Amino acid sequence: MKVLLKQDIQNIGLAGEVHKVADGYGRNFLLPQGLAVVASPGMMKQAVVWRKKAEARREEMRAEYEALSKKIEEVSLTFTARAGETGKLYGSITTTQIADDLNELLGTDIDRRKVGIEPLRQLGEHKVVVRLSGDFQPELTVMIENEAGEMEPAIELSSYEEVVVEEMVDESEEETDEADE
Repeated sequence: MKVLLKQDIQNIGLAGEVHKVADGYGRNFLLPQGLAVVASPGMMKQAVVWRKKAEARREEMRAEYEALSKKIEEVSLTFTARAGETGKLYGSITTTQIADDLNELLGTDIDRRKVGIEPLRQLGEHKVVVRLSGDFQPELTVMIENEAGEMEPAIELSSYEEVVVEEMVDESEEETDEADE
């Protein structure tokens, strides 16, 4: 089925364009929702008007997203959570928590599904992507601190391993010294 799009539809096309879609998709979703009309010669004349309106709307959205991107890149959110000695959180900081704080701070309504990819489970500083559109994906900084106020883990795993190895070497040297005597 050939349809003329009345609005921009992600993964299909832009308003005013003619696209071939599955019959069921066109009949059951696009046409009843008012997102498209059946492509006919009479409707093709209206396509020019729809294209102009859609271009103006896209330009407006682009300006809006550009301003919002600049604001988001300047944001730094701080969360506190309980963490183990290695810096791994007992729970996690979810994308919903990040989106709620971001919306509260900026006064926006960004969907939680567009913020980040997965929950944060480690202390420290993280960069989280906010997917506004295909062209605009600003990053905000999220700091996760231990409830005790420490940002870094109490014992870094690599230094802990070095201490254990050094102690084992010292013990083995003592044993060889005792055996020599």
